[in-house]
Amino acid sequence: MFRILIRTTPARSFQVLSAQPSPSFSISSATYNKFGSRRNMADSSAQSTPVESSSASTTPAPNANANANAPAQQKQQNNKKGKRPPQPKPVMKEVRILMLHGYTQSGPLFRAKTRALEKQVIKALAPLNLVPTLIYPTAPNRLSVLEIPGYEPSPGSNSGEETELADSWAWFRREEPTWNYRFIGEGFERLADVMRAVNEEGGREVVDGIVITEGANANANGDGAERRKEMEGVHVVRSQVIDGVIGFSQGGAMAAMLAAALDHPSSPGGHPRPVLTPEHQGWAKQIRDANKGQPLKFCVSYSGFFALPPELGWLWEPKVKTPTMHVLGSLDTVVEESRSRRLVEACEDAVVVVHPGGHFVPVKKEWVAPLVGFIIGCLEKSAEQETNKAEEEEKL
Repeated sequence: MFRILIRTTPARSFQVLSAQPSPSFSISSATYNKFGSRRNMADSSAQSTPVESSSASTTPAPNANANANAPAQQKQQNNKKGKRPPQPKPVMKEVRILMLHGYTQSGPLFRAKTRALEKQVIKALAPLNLVPTLIYPTAPNRLSVLEIPGYEPSPGSNSGEETELADSWAWFRREEPTWNYRFIGEGFERLADVMRAVNEEGGREVVDGIVITEGANANANGDGAERRKEMEGVHVVRSQVIDGVIGFSQGGAMAAMLAAALDHPSSPGGHPRPVLTPEHQGWAKQIRDANKGQPLKFCVSYSGFFALPPELGWLWEPKVKTPTMHVLGSLDTVVEESRSRRLVEACEDAVVVVHPGGHFVPVKKEWVAPLVGFIIGCLEKSAEQETNKAEEEEKL
């Protein structure tokens, strides 16, 4: 581990949006070659073959050879004038990322709060020929106004108004006396439904509050029109599984638990950890089947915390092997630092970033940069493992 200092009813349909690729984003040649570079343009320095000129008083009759040579001659003339043939479109690779909101929030609200981060991630991955698809599900447990922290009833309100449901959602609810998590099974079953819809149906159907943002397209308001034009004719190789997860607060805790449940702690090609709590076996099987038995490539937890209930202890032994990054606010007064640090300790080789703010997701460039670097590093490592695995299988 090392440290770097430095809500609306869920939408039923959403268009997708993207940002232009950043020409100034620097990457190593090894990284560039690993994810596929754009093909080089035709050599503009090729020498053209001279064309014989006829006398001013005669015009030669067209012949088959002349017609056959016309395209080549035109190409040579274009080279002389400094024109180049159209550059071939690259092959892009999709990266699917779950975005999990915090307590009292929703998928659409979380997206609204992280749009700046979303755009920067799309922009930074474009030079690597990577197209991120960000999936924003809404938790299944709807909260009443009485369950919202800091809620105070308005003067003169009656009991019916007091219990009216708010547009606030939770992945689970904590029982204060025991600290047990109620409805956590429903939370993971929602994630399994979302993962199955995305992985098996391509995520094109938006239901139950699923909000999808794909970096290859533009939204209904016309944002990213230039990017959409640039992506015309580009072939995108679709991912078959969820590649990573990013969560905030309660969503950050869910992200870590999801990574642990999908994890293969023994080896990359091994088996998931055993489920020691019988009542958890159902949802654990659902999420594993939904992701086709594959672990996540990365997990990012913003202001996340360790799941304390003993019945969830099977998630943390052995330690989570999936690469994790934990972003903490030095002024966070909502989640105790000790609970966040305990989650860090439950993860193997965890990366910790501390920002000088409170309980929120920092979206300024200097705080998104570590996120982008972490994601790229994890994708590089995964690609290297896949290459090594393929080479070993060829030898057999």
